[in-house]
Amino acid sequence: MGFSDLGLNSQLLAVLDKLGYHTSTPVQQAAIPHVLAGRDVMAGAQTGTGKTAAFALPLIQRLLEQDAGEKALRVLVLTPTRELAHQVYQSFVKYSDGLGINTVVAYGGVSINPQIEALSAGCDVLVATPGRLLELAIKELIDLSTLQTFVLDEADRMLDMGFITDIKRILKRLPEQRQTLFFSATFNDEVYALKDSLLTAPELIEVAPRNATADKVEQRFFEVDKKRKAGLIAYMIGAKNWQQVLIFTRTKQAVDELVTELEKDGISAAGVHGDKSQGARERGLDAFKAGQVRALVATDVAARGLDIQSLQYVINYELPYNAEDYIHRIGRTGRAGQAGIAVSLLCGKEKYLLEEIEKLTGDSAVLQWEPGFEPDPSGQEDATGSQRPLSKKALRAKALGQDNKGKRKSGKPRRRR
Repeated sequence: MGFSDLGLNSQLLAVLDKLGYHTSTPVQQAAIPHVLAGRDVMAGAQTGTGKTAAFALPLIQRLLEQDAGEKALRVLVLTPTRELAHQVYQSFVKYSDGLGINTVVAYGGVSINPQIEALSAGCDVLVATPGRLLELAIKELIDLSTLQTFVLDEADRMLDMGFITDIKRILKRLPEQRQTLFFSATFNDEVYALKDSLLTAPELIEVAPRNATADKVEQRFFEVDKKRKAGLIAYMIGAKNWQQVLIFTRTKQAVDELVTELEKDGISAAGVHGDKSQGARERGLDAFKAGQVRALVATDVAARGLDIQSLQYVINYELPYNAEDYIHRIGRTGRAGQAGIAVSLLCGKEKYLLEEIEKLTGDSAVLQWEPGFEPDPSGQEDATGSQRPLSKKALRAKALGQDNKGKRKSGKPRRRR
């Protein structure tokens, strides 16, 4: 279906034509008419299906339909990470090119002063992360009273990252009479529970079944001893001549260690995680996009929102503790109908994590061995390899820096902006 069939005006159609966008995606077809009509929307779709355009295009049109006057904040888009905030900002700028719409982006990890200057010049659209938005609001550097539309993007990840308190604080500052758009890669029970405090008679859009994996992604599962995982990844990338491979780990330490091992094996790699500076993360991503490094190793949080086009390969160095994160991870490939390959490596004691993924997706995984990297038949590589960990909850809590009750260990609470 063409964009002209969705009610977009000639100005936007001209911009889309210039960009080479002629055919809309299913989530755009379902969401754009409702957003144009001013209705609340709760939409879920896999990563790479055009969710940003599904709300950005109709919101730009609604802004254009209003009387031009003094700039006032009318659209607020809240994202969980600075990377995603920047990408959404770029989308608004691209779609509104030459149309007189002013968009500002605000996130932590960088100086607030340029953001304050941009806001003081007036803006129609603000894209922000929760922490920086609250900082601006508390200091009375933004006026939210004129807000017409609130967009919560990547709602599931927002909840996973512990932003529920910040979201509630932000909601108290927003006008009660507003349009709210709620976009999420997956719909879990926690996401559904949040909608009642946000939405009024929303239009529910679910392009793919809940917790579904991308149809175009070929999923492969390999059993391999933990100490040989890095070697197997290097072999796959080198022997099969794979380019642009995104590799997921559970921890920042694992990111750094895997990058070192891959480099030793002659595979150029970069790592991104929360302890790296914003500049270092951007340099790593830019090098990956430019083909200067073949592998980008990342934690789930650092990788969320990374805009990487035509990504064919994803490798799970370690399966995630949260089965829904597996769907997010492999959703980085097989985007926009393109074929992709998702490889997951697991040693004996990680098999229970695969069971959780199978329960969530309803699919059965077939474990295979790569010749030359077969697991040690004696089981000595991992003395507990055939045993389920004593407590899955305790194991995941340890990885998240929490005690066994799910509370973060002593020290100042950590909050990402």
